[in-house]
Amino acid sequence: MRSSLMGAFGALAIFPALAQTPEGTPTRIRGTVDRIEGQTLLVRTLSGQGVPVTMGPDFAVSGVVQRSLSDIKAGDYIASTSVSGPDGKLRALEVHFLPPGAGEGQFAWDLAPGSLMTNATVAGVATAPQGQVLKVTYKGQEAEITVPPDVPVVAFVPGDMSLVKPGAAIFLFGRRSHDGSVSATRATLEKDGVKPPM
Repeated sequence: MRSSLMGAFGALAIFPALAQTPEGTPTRIRGTVDRIEGQTLLVRTLSGQGVPVTMGPDFAVSGVVQRSLSDIKAGDYIASTSVSGPDGKLRALEVHFLPPGAGEGQFAWDLAPGSLMTNATVAGVATAPQGQVLKVTYKGQEAEITVPPDVPVVAFVPGDMSLVKPGAAIFLFGRRSHDGSVSATRATLEKDGVKPPM
């Protein structure tokens, strides 16, 4: 189970590098599980589109569990999707824990227009009127991310195919081939009502 969980972490961490591979165009899919037909997983996206995804032979599943802002301490390795506020400062949309060093850096994300994903080590946590401010470091650089109290904070846990059920929220990386078909080897799913926020 540990290896499958690390695989799920790895998918999140190495995604930017996948854009250079010849096996297909990397794509992120968010939505809910519609149904499974053999090795095909039909996902209903947030826009209502039905996307058939071919599951690889070793399709791995992880879930997420809820954490809180108070769980984040200096030295933790986290990832956060954020957008720039009117003041130009980064404001988190979600935060999730990662294993140390996984995919370190800051890069464009598609959770919201103009959003960034920052994978970094927490150097300090400060209290601010609008929430907590995480000072993070990555590749010799620093950033500050404000995390409002209502922002979801989660951690990954191992899962299995029992989580892949109709209506469950799902987030997956896939590769879209030239013919438009999508294949994937892993997915993160809702567990006990906690949905993947990334």
